[in-house]
Amino acid sequence: PERRNALSFLSFLELQAALDHMEQDDDVKVVLLTGNQDGNAFSSGAYMNPKMMADLTPEIRELLDPTDKSQRNMALKIFDFPKPIVAAVNGLAIGGGITMLLIGADLIYASENAYLGFYFVNNAFMSEFASTFLLPLYLGFQRAKEIIYYGGKIEAQKAFELGLVNKVLPLNELVPYAREQALKLITPKAPGLSIRLMRKAVHDIFKDQIYKILDIENEGFTTLLSSPNIRIAMKARQRANSGL
Repeated sequence: PERRNALSFLSFLELQAALDHMEQDDDVKVVLLTGNQDGNAFSSGAYMNPKMMADLTPEIRELLDPTDKSQRNMALKIFDFPKPIVAAVNGLAIGGGITMLLIGADLIYASENAYLGFYFVNNAFMSEFASTFLLPLYLGFQRAKEIIYYGGKIEAQKAFELGLVNKVLPLNELVPYAREQALKLITPKAPGLSIRLMRKAVHDIFKDQIYKILDIENEGFTTLLSSPNIRIAMKARQRANSGL
């Protein structure tokens, strides 16, 4: 909570493991994602601290892919996940905290106090999770470029008007409503198999483009991570985070 559900490489490994488990569990029909309620946030985005590597066990180190700079593996996991995913954004959703949902969530609901943060340029990064393809698809080229080039935040109501979220609700109503909508997908009247097949059909239409752009984004991240700009930005962010 103190880091507002920040996403480290360990967080992504845990998410992938959880999705693997839920994919294999026949009792899991739908996935509901939300942030830790104590943090008043869905996710503050990427948290990169090289010191974390020193504490890893050999078993965890073996799971890491050193070539996966932009979390391509996590993007593929949530994009190819066969069951519906409903998200309840209960506060800020920054960087990967929102782009992960844009590639993988079927329904995104947001609280009135929520906002989406596209601060990639501010941190000398580029946007990931295929958002360089998906945002133009959602918003059109000009609006998408304006958002990813200049950064900044999008309030919940504006995100709804842009079509990035399905509905905006008071915070205390958000998770109950999202759960209700998720349960509608698994009631006896809901054709679960047809929903899964429609999700697959919609995603498969864009599969080649998604896979290609993920490779391009990963190449971009590899280039950026070796640049002096990224090191300066990371040091500045670590100083800012130290006060959390």
